[in-house]
Amino acid sequence: MLPALTVLTLNAVLAPFLFRWLGRRSFYALAVAPAGVFVWLLTVAVRGTEGMELSFPWIPELGVSLALRMDPLSLMLSMLVTGIGALVLAYCAQYFLKANRTAVGHAMFAGQLTAFAAAMFLLVTADDLMILFIAWEATTVLSYLMIGFSRTRLTARRAALQALIVTTAGGLSMLVGFLILASAAGTMRISSIVERLAAGTVDAPEGFIVAAAVLVFVGAASKSALVPSHFWLPGAMAAPTPVSAYLHAAAMVKAGIYLVARFAPAFLHVDAWLWLVVLGGVATMLLGGYRALRQFDLKLILAYGTVSQLGFLTLVVGLGKPEFLHAGAALLMGHALFKATLFLVVGIIDQCTGTRDIRQLAGLARRAPILFATALVAAASMAGVPFTLGFVAKESVLEALLHGATDPLGVVALIGAVLGSILTVAYSGRFVLGAFGDGRFFKVTEARVVRRIAPSFAAPAIVLAVLTVVFGVFPAPIEALVHGVGETGQALLGEHGKLPHLAIWHGFTTALLLSALCLGVGAALILGRARVSRVQDALGGSLEGDPPLRRLDAERLYRQSVGALDDFAIWLTGRTQRGSVGFYVSIILAVAVSAPLVAYVAGGGSFGLRLHLADSAAQIVIVVVVGIAALAAVKADKRFLAVLLVSVVGYGMAVIYALQGAPDLALTQVLVETVVTVAMVLALRVLPARMEPAWQSRHKLIRAVLGVAFGTGMVFLAAAAMNARESLPVSLEFPRLAYDGGGGANIVNVTLVDIRAWDTFGEVSVLAIAATGVASLIFVSGRGDQQLHAGFSSQVASGAVQRGGAHDADRFSEAPRSPWITAGHTLDSGSRSIMLEVVVRIVFHTLIIVSVYLLVAGHNAPGGGFAAGLMAGLALAVRYFAGGRYELYEAMPISAGTMLGSGLGIIALSAIVPLFFGGEVLQAAIVQGTVPLLGGYKFTTSTIFDIGVFLIVVGLVSDVLRSFGSRLDWLAGRQQISSDRGPDNAVTEAEAAETKGAQA
Repeated sequence: MLPALTVLTLNAVLAPFLFRWLGRRSFYALAVAPAGVFVWLLTVAVRGTEGMELSFPWIPELGVSLALRMDPLSLMLSMLVTGIGALVLAYCAQYFLKANRTAVGHAMFAGQLTAFAAAMFLLVTADDLMILFIAWEATTVLSYLMIGFSRTRLTARRAALQALIVTTAGGLSMLVGFLILASAAGTMRISSIVERLAAGTVDAPEGFIVAAAVLVFVGAASKSALVPSHFWLPGAMAAPTPVSAYLHAAAMVKAGIYLVARFAPAFLHVDAWLWLVVLGGVATMLLGGYRALRQFDLKLILAYGTVSQLGFLTLVVGLGKPEFLHAGAALLMGHALFKATLFLVVGIIDQCTGTRDIRQLAGLARRAPILFATALVAAASMAGVPFTLGFVAKESVLEALLHGATDPLGVVALIGAVLGSILTVAYSGRFVLGAFGDGRFFKVTEARVVRRIAPSFAAPAIVLAVLTVVFGVFPAPIEALVHGVGETGQALLGEHGKLPHLAIWHGFTTALLLSALCLGVGAALILGRARVSRVQDALGGSLEGDPPLRRLDAERLYRQSVGALDDFAIWLTGRTQRGSVGFYVSIILAVAVSAPLVAYVAGGGSFGLRLHLADSAAQIVIVVVVGIAALAAVKADKRFLAVLLVSVVGYGMAVIYALQGAPDLALTQVLVETVVTVAMVLALRVLPARMEPAWQSRHKLIRAVLGVAFGTGMVFLAAAAMNARESLPVSLEFPRLAYDGGGGANIVNVTLVDIRAWDTFGEVSVLAIAATGVASLIFVSGRGDQQLHAGFSSQVASGAVQRGGAHDADRFSEAPRSPWITAGHTLDSGSRSIMLEVVVRIVFHTLIIVSVYLLVAGHNAPGGGFAAGLMAGLALAVRYFAGGRYELYEAMPISAGTMLGSGLGIIALSAIVPLFFGGEVLQAAIVQGTVPLLGGYKFTTSTIFDIGVFLIVVGLVSDVLRSFGSRLDWLAGRQQISSDRGPDNAVTEAEAAETKGAQA
């Protein structure tokens, strides 16, 4: 199984590249992988599925494993997924006849369609609830992408989003049901859960099992388009026809049927499950058949017919007994063959005539006889006409329903199946007569011209139609598959007995009589089409529906619900997103204070806390200083003064850390506070120096109360959390883990890069995303590195540069070799500080050396990649302060994006490499040895991880300096040039547009 899954996955990965190489012919090559897996599955069907299971631990703490298992039900669905998938891929080569290899949309479509096959294969073979859920959601996302293939069409985008919302909501309900089942059964393994539930050995309250059954059914119903979530499937016909043939006839919608069949024996004794199965299946079958008789689009006739058939399948397999599983499996195979055939035929008609409207088609049977014969066979199988697989399957279903009609629920199921089958015959006739009739039935006045149909285009549909007849006359191969499904049900329920055989003739039976009744009444509905339409017009009005049926239109209710949600979102956004940072912060602080307080009080928490005032007088002094600075910041009337006073709070915390014996934390806090202060001061240049008195006085009391409440609340919350501890903290083991496992004496740094490396990986990823976001907001496009060259040249040309000339500009633009520091060439004399330039010449290299020391020594002494990166960032900051934005480029010629990407790449590489040496992800190794003359050395590979952190932090600081520093300088320079030129020598249109875009 794992090799087959790997082959299908690699096929999906290579598909876009293969398409760009071969164009549409790549679909033939892509069909080879699922065809090969299908051949392998045929060998499995011959030798049996005994012992075909494997499992790899994934999250042992939660009992989640990559568990795969092949049984008869999985085998049957896998054969449908790969067999029909290979034919559909071959069909795509002719369907997308005009696709060229440079079309990105078609290349992505090829990858998505092949990825869907891999996801479906994983779904039906998964033996772990979480793996099944992941595959389930993967099919949902891929379906969304393929339904919205025509991105420029509003209907396609809307249909894709509708399908995504409905099926995702059902999937989340299913997930809750899965978690309930796992909790009740004590395992995530599906086979164990089903076996224990069927045997009644699960020790859990009955309400738990009922809730799980209902939630699982909701998930299946959403995926298989059962009432009331049926409306998304007809809307999904906006997708290309190959998608409809594969996803919505043979694969995706079968996922819900598979789920029902898998858990039906387990929930056989849950009354709620049985009622949902019967009522939901019957209602869907009848509604889908009724709506199919109202359609004029061939795809919509098939879409509503698919809805009807899915209700039929759910009704049968959901009853859970072995004979129902046996008959339902046969019906599932028959439905996949005839419905995929009909969708492929519709695609051919659409491509060769340019329409799918039966009011514009006539005489197609005479001009395309082979296509007509193919469609006739498939429609006959759908209607249950003898000598087709559909007839054989429907006979077995009716026989099983007759045996089960011993209670009211069984009678409802039988009557609903018969009525639904009558409607199936009627819309099957509507499809054939509408597509291939002579036009009399639908009064076609002008038929479309039919282009030549390529044999390779019709071949996949012909193959499926031939199989429909072959298995109808000789059903033994299908019987071998479906018998395995029925026997699995017998084994789960502890039943014994002979399952019925699939055959074309069982004699004159009640089931045969019911089949004849369905065909006869269905034929009467076809002949009385005009009268049926008048009755439907009286009941439902137009196709969209009018009262009374319009009130029951699920799609209308969905759109009203989404519209109401949008209106509420607009109302809420208008009252909360005011553009006021103060308002946003107030909301955040209010929630942060009230939520823990309510939870603490509601949980019966006690306020009898044990508080420790201080360890030394120095701590009290620092707290007093910090408090005075905080109060002074509130009273400050200048922004710069307020920022400096706030920074005193941060530096005070650093002193507290140092007094508590945490020099590493103190060092990091000092560096962070310094970098943040620098960034804030740079940003203040575009704000007024003084704060407006009106702003200061507005809501002052509310802000003060919130600030005090938040600070006090956090103190008591932290104290309550510490007082509530009942076990020893895990941090007590960190010193031993850091030294023995991580090979370092600096507990903080070893924790970051070794013990809790996954957390650090996530945090630095957030840093990289934040830096990219800041650069995107400031620069709009790119990170502004090229503007330093262009800006310098333009300043020289305009006379804004006081020293140097064109030679200096050319030298800077072509090869940055200008004297260090460059302020003499880039700043006017009024903006220079000779003292600062001299100091920077002295301290810059020292700061860089210190940063390297912190990086190398951080594993055993205060430091590490984060502190080293901040130190290097401060070195860049002083270079910028001394020489301006050009000096910043001289000091850091590498793009910040390159630094961020390199850092993330190094971290990812350090995480993956241990796997090639038999280790685990992010596992560190300790290398020790002796160097002649120098002595012993000790190196831990987690230092490589630290180097990645270092690069990310340097890239982040560089982005901040270029965004809030050099970019603002560039804008100021542009404005200065514009004002110097005056009205007679204004900036060019291109320059004005560039400045406007930068300001935006």
